[in-house]
Order: sequence, then C-alpha cells, then structure tokens
Amino acid sequence: MHIPEFVIKPRSHTVWEKQCVRLHCTISGWPEPRVVWYKNNVSIDPMATPEKYKVESSYSVHSLEINKCDFDDTAQYRVSAMNSKGETSAFASVVVKRFKGEIDEFLPSPRLPPCLEYGVTFETHLVEKFGVSFGREGETLSFGCSVIIYPSLQRFQPEIEWYRDDKLLVPSKWVQMHWSGDRATLTLSHLNKEDEGLYTLRVITKSGFETHSAYVFVRDADAEVAGAPGAPLDVHSLDANKDYVIVTWKQPAVDGGSPILGYFVDRCEVGMTHWAQCNDTPVKFARFPVTGLVEGRSYVFRVRAVNKAGMSHPSRVSEPVAAMDPADRTRKGPSAPWTGQIIVTEEEPVEGVVPGRPCDLSVIEATKNYVVLSWKPPGEKGHEGVMYYVEKCVSGTDSWQRVNTEIPVKSPRFALFDLAEGKSYRFRVRCCNSAGVGEPSEPTEATTVGDKLDIPSAPGRVVPTRNTDTSVVVSWEASRDAKELVGYYIESNIAGSNTWEPCNNKPVKGTRFICHGLTTDESYVFRVRAVNAAGISEFSQESEAIKVKAAITSPTPPYGITVLECVRDSMVLAWKQPTFIGGADITGYFVDYREVIGGVPGKWHEANIKSVSERAYRVSKLKENMLYQFQVRAANMAGVGIPSLPSETFKCEEWTIAVPGPPHDLQVQEVRKDSLVLLWKPPVYQGRDPVNGYYIDIKEAEADFEMWRGVNEKATDKTFIKIKDLKMGESYVFRVRAQNKAGVGKASDSTEPVEAVTKPGTAEIVVNVDDDGVISLNFECSNLTADSKFVWSKNYVEMTEPERMTLETKGSKSKAIFKTPSEEDLGIYSCFVTHTDGASASYTLSEETLKELLKVSHDHKFPIIPLKTELAVELLEKGRVRFWLQAEKISANGKAEYVFNDNVVHQGEKYKMNFDKNTGIIEMFMESLGKEDEGTFTFQLQDGKATNQSSLVLIGDVFKQLQKESEFQKKEWIRKQGPHFVEYLGYEVTPECCVRLKCKVANMKKDSVALWYNLMPYLMNQVFSVIANSSTPLKIQSTEEGIRLYTFVTFAAFVSSADTGNRLILMFFIDRARVAGGLPDVVTIQEGKCLNLTCNIWGEPIPEVTWLKNEREMVSNDHYILKFESGKFASFTITSVSTSDSGKYSILVKNKYGTESGDFTVSVFIPDEEPAHILSTPSSVCPLFLSPHFPHRAHPSFLNSASETADVPSSATNLNTVSNFTLNFRFNMHTLTKQFINSLS
Repeated sequence: MHIPEFVIKPRSHTVWEKQCVRLHCTISGWPEPRVVWYKNNVSIDPMATPEKYKVESSYSVHSLEINKCDFDDTAQYRVSAMNSKGETSAFASVVVKRFKGEIDEFLPSPRLPPCLEYGVTFETHLVEKFGVSFGREGETLSFGCSVIIYPSLQRFQPEIEWYRDDKLLVPSKWVQMHWSGDRATLTLSHLNKEDEGLYTLRVITKSGFETHSAYVFVRDADAEVAGAPGAPLDVHSLDANKDYVIVTWKQPAVDGGSPILGYFVDRCEVGMTHWAQCNDTPVKFARFPVTGLVEGRSYVFRVRAVNKAGMSHPSRVSEPVAAMDPADRTRKGPSAPWTGQIIVTEEEPVEGVVPGRPCDLSVIEATKNYVVLSWKPPGEKGHEGVMYYVEKCVSGTDSWQRVNTEIPVKSPRFALFDLAEGKSYRFRVRCCNSAGVGEPSEPTEATTVGDKLDIPSAPGRVVPTRNTDTSVVVSWEASRDAKELVGYYIESNIAGSNTWEPCNNKPVKGTRFICHGLTTDESYVFRVRAVNAAGISEFSQESEAIKVKAAITSPTPPYGITVLECVRDSMVLAWKQPTFIGGADITGYFVDYREVIGGVPGKWHEANIKSVSERAYRVSKLKENMLYQFQVRAANMAGVGIPSLPSETFKCEEWTIAVPGPPHDLQVQEVRKDSLVLLWKPPVYQGRDPVNGYYIDIKEAEADFEMWRGVNEKATDKTFIKIKDLKMGESYVFRVRAQNKAGVGKASDSTEPVEAVTKPGTAEIVVNVDDDGVISLNFECSNLTADSKFVWSKNYVEMTEPERMTLETKGSKSKAIFKTPSEEDLGIYSCFVTHTDGASASYTLSEETLKELLKVSHDHKFPIIPLKTELAVELLEKGRVRFWLQAEKISANGKAEYVFNDNVVHQGEKYKMNFDKNTGIIEMFMESLGKEDEGTFTFQLQDGKATNQSSLVLIGDVFKQLQKESEFQKKEWIRKQGPHFVEYLGYEVTPECCVRLKCKVANMKKDSVALWYNLMPYLMNQVFSVIANSSTPLKIQSTEEGIRLYTFVTFAAFVSSADTGNRLILMFFIDRARVAGGLPDVVTIQEGKCLNLTCNIWGEPIPEVTWLKNEREMVSNDHYILKFESGKFASFTITSVSTSDSGKYSILVKNKYGTESGDFTVSVFIPDEEPAHILSTPSSVCPLFLSPHFPHRAHPSFLNSASETADVPSSATNLNTVSNFTLNFRFNMHTLTKQFINSLS
C-alpha cells in the first residue's frame, strides 16, 4: 500500500478557439485512487455539462477532454488522486487563443477515431519547433518540427497536416511536404508574397493531436529599377465565360516611394510561352475584364504594377482557367484540360428560330475605365447557340449605337471601354443566331461612368502593446464604411528615423496583428492602411512609440508552504517563489486560510489585505487546536496570479519543543562546475535557547532519502556556506538544520535540484585599481534583460545604501567602489543579477589582500619613476664634473629639471645637460667647480603622473676634495698640452691714438717662439672708432663730382691738405668700380702647389678687370688662369707654383665712375725654409696666431698700412711661467687719414 503517485503528469496545451483538447495522465497507487479534475480549484462535473467535458479512466490512465474550446476555457486544471494513504495532485494549463488579426477561419477540428477503451494511448510531443521565419521572393524556405510519439510502435505513422491561414495545404509545384519518420518538414519553393501567413503543423494520432504554429513573412525581391513598386499578389480569374474573364489581384504594400500609377494585365495561353498585354493604359482598379478570348482554350494571367520610376516584377501566375460557357463547365466537371483546347461539340442542325429577348440585364461593375454588363440568355433560343449584340445610348436621347458591330459576343457578359467619364449611358442587348437578330432587351437604368467603389477611409486609432522581445501586437480601429475590404497593411518605423518598413506584405483582414522581426529595446511607431479593389487608403495616424520588450504577465503560483512557528493563536508560514514571475519583479504575496472541520474544508479568508514582500508571514487571529489549510498568491505589476495549491493541514497549537524550528528561504548562488554558495534565513522558532549554529546536508537529486549526508562536521554560525568538491554535471539538493544548546532541530525543506555546471558566459568579480588609486570590485553580466538589476552584498547581506562604498552600474557592468578602504571593509562581497539564469559571483577581501591593494593604490596615486642608480658625480678629462643618474624606464614625454640649492638651473655656458630617454640616463656637466658651487644638486623627474627625484650633497670636505681633484685634473691636462694662453691677446687705444697689444702665456719652454702677425686692418677700425666718437653730426652736400658728406672732428691732424679747419670730407661715388673683398694681403705657399684666389667685383656698368704682376699686365695661359665670371667674380689661379712666381700681384678694376685696385704678395718657399714674411721674435715670445679672437683678413685697402715702427719686447721665460707680451704702434696721422678716406670712398 502506498499513496498515489503520478507516473505521467498532464501536460499544458495552447489551442485555438473551437478546437478540442485532451489532458491525460497515468497514476499508480494502492488502494486504487479516486481521481477528481478541477478547473481553477473548482471541481468539474462531467454529468452537468456532458457536451463540454468528458472524463475517462482506464487501466490507471485518466483523461479530461474539453470540446470546442472557447476563451473562457483558459485556466489552470488540476487532477487530484487520493486513497487511504494520502492525496497528491498535478497541474496543467490550457490557453485558448483567438487572434483575429492572424486567423480568418478557425482550424477545423480533427477527425479523431474514438479512443480505444482497452487500447494504446499515444503521447505526442513536438520538439525543435520552427519559429517565425523571414524569406524573400524567389528564395526557397524550409521549416518543420521533430515529432516524438510514445510509445514508439513500428509501422505506426501519424497523420501530418499543414495549414496556411487555417486552409489545408496540398502538395503542388510551390509546396512540398516531407515526413522522415520523426520529423515533419514543409518546403516552399520560389517564395512569393502569396506564401506569407500563419503556418500550422498538426500531428494526429488515435489518442489526439498536437499542433504548432508560427508566422512566415515574405519580403519583396529587389526591384530591377530603383524605386519601382513591389509585385501585385493573389491574382485570380473570376466569372470566366466563352470569351471573357475577370482578373482580380491585390495591391502590393511597397510602392517604391512614389504612388502606383496603375497595373498592366498579361495573359498567356496554357502550353505557350508568349505573354500578351491585355490593356494599353494602366488601370488603377484591382479588377479588370479580359475579353477576346478564344472559346475552348485555357489561359493564365499575371499582373505588373507601374509608377513613375518603372515597372515591378510580374506577380505569381494565376491558376489556369478555360474560356467556356459556365454551364458547359458544370456539365463537364473539373476535368478541363491544362493544355490544348477543350473540344466543343455542336448539336445537329434543325430549323432555325429567332431568339427572344435577353433578360435581367444589369450593370454589375462600373469604373471610369470600363462598364461590365451581365444578363441571362433568352428562354426562346432554338436548338442552336445564340450570340449577342450590345447597344448603348447617351441618357436623355433615343439614339442607340451598336458597340460590337463586327463580331457578336458569345458570353452573357460584356465589358464596354472608351466611355466618356462623367456621362450617363443606357444599355440593351439583342440575341442573334443563324435565323436572325431578336428584339432588344429592356434598357438598363442610366449609369454614370465613374468609379462606383470608393477607396476606404483611413483606419482609426492604432494601439501597440508588448508581446515578446522581438514582436509587438498592433491593434487598430477598422475603416468606417469600407466596402469590399481586402485587408490592411501595417508599417513600422524606429522612432525618430522616418524610415518606414512594411510589417506584412499580404493584407490581413482583422484589426489585430503581431509585427515580428523587431529589434529588442528599440522604440517603434506604427501606422495602418486599408485596401480594397479601388485602391489603398491614406495612412492612419501614427501610434505612440513603444519599446520592444517582452510583455508582462501575472506570476505562476508559489509552492512549498511550510510552518516555521506556531503559537496558540497564530502561525508563521513560509513558501517558495513561483517558478515563473511573469517578466516583472514580484511586488508581494497574499495569503488565504480556511478551517478544516471533520476533513471538510471551509471557506477561504484573506489573511492579509496589504501584500507582504517577504516569503514568510505570520497569520494571526487563529483558533487554538483548530486545523487550517493555506494558499498563497503572488503579484507583480501585471496583477495577482492564481493561488497555490492548498497546503497540508496544520494544527494551530503552541510549539514547546526545546530545539529550534527549520531554517527557511534557501537560495543557491554562484553555481560552478565544482562549487556553489547556499544561503538561508534563520528559523523563526528559536527553541528554548538561541540558535548557535547550522548543519548543511547534501544528496544527489535522484538519490534515496537515506543518502542525505552532512557537508560540515562543525556547525557554522553564518547563514551562508560555500560548498565545494561537487561533481561536474551532477544535480544536487540541499537542506539546513539549526541547532541550539538543546540539540539540532528539524531540517528545512530541500532546495530544487541544482546542476553543478559553469554556464557559458559566467564571469567573476574582478578587483581593479585605477590610475587615481581608487579600488573597486567589478562585475559584468552578458545576458542582461531590460529589468535586470545588480544586487551587491557584503557577507551575503544586501547593501542598499552602503556608507563605505559607492555602487555604480552602466549597461552590463557594475562596480562597487571603496571610499576609504580599511580593515572595516574586510569580508565577502557578492553580486547577484536579477532576471537572469542565476548570474552571480563573489570576492573575498582578506587582510593580506587589502594590504596589497592599498600598496598598489598608493603607487597609482603617487606613482614613482623607478631608478637604476641614484644621482652620482664623477670627474672627466680636463677636470670636467659630471652629475648623472639612470631611470629604469621613462617614456618620450618624460621631463627632467636640474636644481641647485632650490634654484632651477638651465642649459648655458656653465651647465650642459643631456637626457637620453632611450637609456634613461640624465646628465649635467660643469667645466669646473667654484666656491659658489658648494651645496645640494637635485635631479627632478616627471613622466605623466609619475615623479621621482634624487639629490647629491656636496658641502664641506667632500666638496673641497672634489674641487681640488677637478682643478688638479684640469692642470694636468693643460700641462700635457704645452704652451697656452692664460690671458688671450687684448688691446687698448690710448687718447693719443696709440694701440697697445698684450697677452699672458703659460707653460713656455726654452724653444718656444712667439710669432706676430700683421693685424693692422682690425686695429685701424678701433682707431677710427675713437676718431668717429669725436666727430660732429654728419652733413651732406651735392656737387658736380658726386655726393659730399662731411663732419668736424677733434683731431686736426686728420685734415687733408686741400681742406682748412678741422673739417673732414668724404666723397661717395655710387656706381664706381670696386674690389669688394676676398683677396689676402700675403700668400705663402709651398713650391709645386696650386694657388687659387677669388675676389668679388662690384660696379655699374660692369668694370673692366686687369691682372698685374710686378706692375706689368698679365695674360691668361695654362700657367696663369685668369677668369671674370657673371660680372661679379674674378679668379686667379697658378697651376704649379715655383719660386719664380713670387712677387707682387694686383687686380685693377675700372668703369666710367672710377678705378680701384687690390694688391697681394705671393711668397713661394721650398720645404724646410721659413716663410719670408714672418717676423722673428726671441725664443721666449709666444706665436700670437694662437689667439682665436682676431680675424685673419681685412679690407684690401688697409694692407701694408702698419706703423713704421713696432716695438716688440722680449724676455726669457721658464717652463710653466707666465710671460707678458706688449706691442706698441705709432701712426703717421696724415697717411692714415688718406687711407681712411680712400677706404670709405
């Protein structure tokens, strides 16, 4: 004997209205259980409504059949089985759909054979179901479902049916169906917009049927011409007759951006390939009568749309239609051939009878392009066939005109074209045969030529509502007074983009449609147009923008109701969260209770009017020792869900046990392949003493009850634990027991099975220290939903408004930022993401980890450039001082500052700096150290935020020793170099115009020689500067010879003999020929060498140039090469000099404004001989050409103008002694004045 148990539980179903559904289950138990079915917790009595419900039980198989489901049958159904050992229940939901926007007719109920009373019951499951599909015209699309039927019997094949918009599909050239034995597939070859619609697969067995539906959308193919409209669709032939047929179609949803001007209809004989256009001008009406058909032949038709950009692709070809009398078609049945001609037989000729009048003549269609007449043949027509003549006349006149004068028509239909729009006409018809023409019929009423069918008005208000993450349900108000409505087109647009896209390419007839293929979290607006044969209406007003996200529904029932504490008049209940929360956070719970007296439950009462947010609640005002049952309902923003199953029966009596009650609200987080974290809440009932620990039990989900085992040997005082060493892929359940001094209490309810697996995309918390030294914990979740939230906890207690942290969330990333990290922040930090599949992680901040992070933070806040060596000093050659250090690494943006005694020093004469960023070496050089250089030297480095510095203190004995060593090194280097200047050559000009030259030389040797060079040009400039400083302001005077400048000077000796007083006259001739410079005074050259001299010539007109040697004119030859180039450059070359080339050379330049010459002396010496022009001095005199301060050349006009006497004192000097040299010059002032005037002119 055992309590009832469900071997197979009933399964939920979703069906359309008017369909039948069957719920069935298999139950075991002994004694045999009694089974009762409930609808929303109300028992079902099949005897009260036998036409609605049918309940059957056979061999432990129990079923509930609901016939012709309607919307009210949407409910939760429960089957309860009970026997003397207990009761158990199972649930299934039935959802009945009635989407008028997608379904024109309800699916026909399947013809099921009666279930065998003692036969096999089949269970059918559809898996790998096809979803919403998108295709394009011309493509091939396949979709289907895998079918699982239990039990699996050989040679058993279910019946497979496919529907499009509730119309049964049959195999054709466009549709192929395939059944592989376990999968049903539908293939649509060469898609056209006619293939768009709701497709339904129905799998039928003896025990019932299963269905699945999804929408297929077909987009327009790319137009051959940019901007051309889409192709028309649903081309059909109506009212076919002997020579006449009406072709209809539906307008496309896409017009290409400009209005459609009309349509062209083409026809083709079956079996032929040539298409003939039926209308010369495009027609706007989506219906057109085609005449001139050949009786007995079959035709197919197609339609093309045209706008100003061009022609569309042709539509799909219509089904073939035969041109024949409808009566003949009825007699012959549907066996009209698809190709060739229909053979029409004639009866035997008999004596002719003139036919009577046609009857029931009427205008069945009138547009501005044509009028269609219809009538019935006459009763008196003889045995032969009749034909017809159609006549017309303008209203108000009696002038009848035959329309078809040449060939009478055979069909009792006729289309009249070329009528004047706006005029009124009357029509009549005559019959004719071989016997003659009969009397006319009664004329029709006056008919005005024009469109009788109006374009529908724009639909009304458009309301979008959420459906799924990629679809929106759009509803609208129908067009008012719309006649012959074909359907509606819906368009969508991303808010703000103004780019409208069609949602459907085939008109829908309802006022509700699901628009698929939208982008999640984008905002869309919608608009709708109505369609009939006359055209397409204006757009409706745009809807309000709606964000695409899943619709919110009420949550499923909670479950697992338990009692946590019980006193005399109240009980604390706990329950588990619903398995599906409806897409929105649960806002609260409502608890109901009822008394159970004598096993009979009473009426439900509300325990709380205001919802409670926790999954535990104390129900008060109960009666002691009474039995109670409880139920709980969950609520979210969509509403309150259905209640849970009634709980077990609990007795309200005060607990007196010493041990604590069960913990509750067990939750699992951070599930990985080998570990997870279990959380729980303490028991409400503490027992006699406070709870001091918890024990956690574990077992495999499929293991027996006896397999429970402990996780922790020692009780934990926390309300969480990390369970490790799990087996990957295994499912586990957990429970918790609390203990106090009295012992261990009752175990909690076990958790749901949890599989130990690391899900794809699982991330961990990452600790980060940014450039500013801020420490943060970072968590990223890749599978967020729109309603997901990051919940941070410390030691698994949620941090709502943490004082020591700042919580930031941007997109899929969240961070917890420490404000002032310290030991108070030690603990376990976790992050849980709501509305996901359990995305969570944790990070343990220990004392050691905190110290490391604080060190890194300090380094980031105050970064230091690491140094390989500190600042050091060393002495180089010549006694130079080098300060240097080396950084380990520094970027190209690195900078260095050099500081001495808190003052920044810069590159200059005293300090030379070098910064090699590749090696990190930083240097500063000083030629020597003075007393003022005693102090502290510092190198300060900066690279971005990173800094560092190194200092070197040079004071006292350390500085003196370094200075002494530097001076010694410098003297040693100088000593090794030989004689040198201590003071370089200097000069002074006395008021008496005496020039004194002097210098100091050290390290003179006995064989040292001092050489004096002729530096008179430079000295004369200094003399003249003294004279010029004594002059009066310059005056100017124009004369016949030129421009005269004159001034008065202090020294009368400078005045020329031609002048009086102390006036100095300078004459300037602007374009006079001149030697501008470039020639030396004296050239000393070794024999055999080549001599080349060049000078600049100036003057306008270009001067004549003559070269002289010893006052005799020279001629250019191989030895002497004389050139004058560009009127500016004169050159003098001796190819191989010899002693005979020594002498005085001159260059003479001349033009009409004057003449000037330049002289120089060439001295050729044989090697080992001294040059002749050098003045010999005593051996103790230093050669003066060592001085770098004097130029080696001067203006040619001052050559050989040195004083007549030069006093050169001499004295013997010893090694490393300093010698003073002085050279005094005395000048002939009259001669100098002439030279001065000539030089200025």
